Amino acid sequence: MNELVHPAARPAPRRKAAARETTRTNDPERTKANILEVAAAEFGEKGLAGARIDEIAALTQTSKRMIYYYFGSKEGLYLAVLEESYRRVRDVEAELHLQDLEPEQALRRLVAFTFDHHLNHENYIRLVMSENINRGQYLAQSAHIQELNVPAIAAIEHLYKRGLKSGVFRPGLEAVDIHASISALSFFNVSNRHTFGLIFKLDTTSAAYIAGRRDNVVEMVVRFMRAP
Repeated sequence: MNELVHPAARPAPRRKAAARETTRTNDPERTKANILEVAAAEFGEKGLAGARIDEIAALTQTSKRMIYYYFGSKEGLYLAVLEESYRRVRDVEAELHLQDLEPEQALRRLVAFTFDHHLNHENYIRLVMSENINRGQYLAQSAHIQELNVPAIAAIEHLYKRGLKSGVFRPGLEAVDIHASISALSFFNVSNRHTFGLIFKLDTTSAAYIAGRRDNVVEMVVRFMRAP
């Protein structure tokens, strides 16, 4: 015998979903952090064009409406993800306490950290590559990206001046150029590891290969900056 269900009872699942979303809005910072985390993976894997807000909403158990409320648009979320990615690496750099080490030791720590960070955060590399494909047009709209990177350059500037004063480093170098050299050597190791490994028949994921590259990158930067 079939039971009749009163129409008023049918929207129950909808009310539950609404209740869940309301609960999440009570902790907006946690909700935004979760959205950024999931969106970083989505944009890193598929790029801006291929990423889907519907997928991000489903994975975060939120809604497109909520994502747009917090970030304005898909492009606004993408920009927020880029800024957060840079912010995270700069925050960790600040914890290296380079000022507590002798200049060459501090330089070795900084280069090794950059190498390891890039190696262990492939999604960060993919996001940066994606934005370069976009010719930096979204990052150019950021009101914070320059200030986010000031501490990184200031730390290198301070380290370099200490090394000059002690006679460890050679004169004539610029902090931004030093930063570019460290970044380039560490970035390539992740951005090109698949093609490089295939072309030269190398296992770029092996512990021995990674340890060797890490040591070589550190040594190259140190020798580049060391006083004759």
